[in-house]
Amino acid sequence: MILIAAVDRNWAIGNKDSLLVSIPEDQKRFRQITTGHTVVLGRKTLAGFPNGLPLKNRTNIILSANPEFSVNGDNAIIVRSEQELFDTLSELDSDDIYIIGGGTLYKMMEPYCDTAIITYLDYSYEADTYFPNLDEMDNWEMVEESEEQTYFSLEYYYRTYRNKSPKKLK
Repeated sequence: MILIAAVDRNWAIGNKDSLLVSIPEDQKRFRQITTGHTVVLGRKTLAGFPNGLPLKNRTNIILSANPEFSVNGDNAIIVRSEQELFDTLSELDSDDIYIIGGGTLYKMMEPYCDTAIITYLDYSYEADTYFPNLDEMDNWEMVEESEEQTYFSLEYYYRTYRNKSPKKLK
């Protein structure tokens, strides 16, 4: 399984249920990487999408413990617990699964992922939601970093991390 996120210098990913910044080139890259695959997300992350709808051309697995929560679209599967999520994911090809947020889901799934595709924003934003800091974790190592990218005055990098010892789903 693969984590994919944009993080700032402090590994922040969001503030007040919104992304820190929207970079058109990074959004295009996200679409190219995840289209045709399975994406796993939480209810709040889904709410931040245009019209709160699942992403097109992907199977969306949405974690929500709220029994009243529902979503339109035949490309969406709602799971109600961590165990139901693990059961659902264990039936899929793990190389086809992208964990796309939010913070709670990233923390839950990080130990089970073997790769992380990170857009590293060289800036510190005001934030209330964070991604696990892979640079401080012994089992993760950065294996690739792009040349510097820029969006107006913001510098950012595409980084790939590998987990040396991912756990198996329960």
